[in-house]
Amino acid sequence: MTMLRTAAVAALFALASGAPLAAAAASCADCGVVTSMRYVEEKGQSSGVGMVAGGVVGGVVGHQFGSGRGNTVATIAGAGAGAYAGNEIEKNRNKKTYWAVTVKMDNGSVRNLTYSQRPPANEGERVKLLDGGRRMALVAN
Repeated sequence: MTMLRTAAVAALFALASGAPLAAAAASCADCGVVTSMRYVEEKGQSSGVGMVAGGVVGGVVGHQFGSGRGNTVATIAGAGAGAYAGNEIEKNRNKKTYWAVTVKMDNGSVRNLTYSQRPPANEGERVKLLDGGRRMALVAN
């Protein structure tokens, strides 16, 4: 009877000590919770080409108006307005938009990721990072 009891206790001990190992094996190294998600628009840089081109076009258009001093003022105003407009058009053409996502991983680390399209998760949802974080998938709690 004591041998049976000893075997039962050993079996329970093995089962109990194996349970944390099974839970650790079931944990996900690439999983975490989305803590922040925001849409970011960064205005592009200007190389000066837009400003020069806009200034030339604006000056030519401004030169078509008035005569004498009025013509000179219109040319200068057109060049200034064209330069400003050309510069802004170039900045808007070069702007960058992306989704900035922060994920608190199960191991306690924090990953900051960027995506060109909106990821399939929202703040507070559990996700798994795929392809080194290039993709994200929802995970059932």
